[in-house]
Amino acid sequence: MKKLLFFLVLGLSLILFTACGSDDASGDGGGNTLEELQEKGKIKVGFANEKPYGYENEDGELTGASVETAKAVFAELGIDEVEGHLADYDQLVPGLQAKKFDAITSGMAITPERCESAAFAEPDMKYGEGLIVQKGNPKDLHSYEDIANDPDVTVSVMSGATENDFLKSEGVDESQIQSAPDIPATFSAVESGRADATTGTEMTIKMALESANNDKLEFVEDFEQPDIEGVPSYGAVAFHPENEELLEAFNEKLAELKEDGTIAQILEDNGFSAEANSVEDGVTAEMVCNGEE
Repeated sequence: MKKLLFFLVLGLSLILFTACGSDDASGDGGGNTLEELQEKGKIKVGFANEKPYGYENEDGELTGASVETAKAVFAELGIDEVEGHLADYDQLVPGLQAKKFDAITSGMAITPERCESAAFAEPDMKYGEGLIVQKGNPKDLHSYEDIANDPDVTVSVMSGATENDFLKSEGVDESQIQSAPDIPATFSAVESGRADATTGTEMTIKMALESANNDKLEFVEDFEQPDIEGVPSYGAVAFHPENEELLEAFNEKLAELKEDGTIAQILEDNGFSAEANSVEDGVTAEMVCNGEE
């Protein structure tokens, strides 16, 4: 009887210990409440290495238009330290869901599909698409429609990027689309001839090409923007759906920084146009999530 009682107590202790350990583990990850983050003065942010939205500079510092916008808002909330965690683009939302991050920011476009898994703040920028081809544009590509019209043309696209869906919406067959982990990999595919083109948000691929100083590739200056839902795209910071208080507080401070010109200045400082890339008054995350913008 004593042995039975001993094992019952031991089993109960192990259950309680495991439960406590599980809580501690989740507390060490993302998904912290606003009050917890303010007490720590630090927030974990997931980002993809995509210049000029979110990237590590030569000093290993997390920067970019989206990142600097998030930093400015978090500072207003009393959270001065942004701890950046690099992830593949298509792992940002899953990482947020798993509470590995408290927030994600990389100029990520708000889409109805993503809105099912993440709570987006109000948009802080808008942007269009761009196309890069081999020097001289041998396939004479100026739009997604041009790619769709030639089944022999292939295009390399970053995994998880919205351009995958944009291309399909314009009639590009899935067999024509190659997946790549990042922008440099898409450039390599085009330069080597494994793909005829690569596409991404206009500022991303244009600045990436300038930085790469690659004279074998060229940016298609007269690219025709696709007339489809989701273009232009609206980028925003995203939070776990349970973090409603953090989301509301973020939106309140973001609105103030939009009003006083701070966000426009951040866009300008990171190579964007305050006029062309600022979000129009009245455009909300809810509207974009519902496909109204």
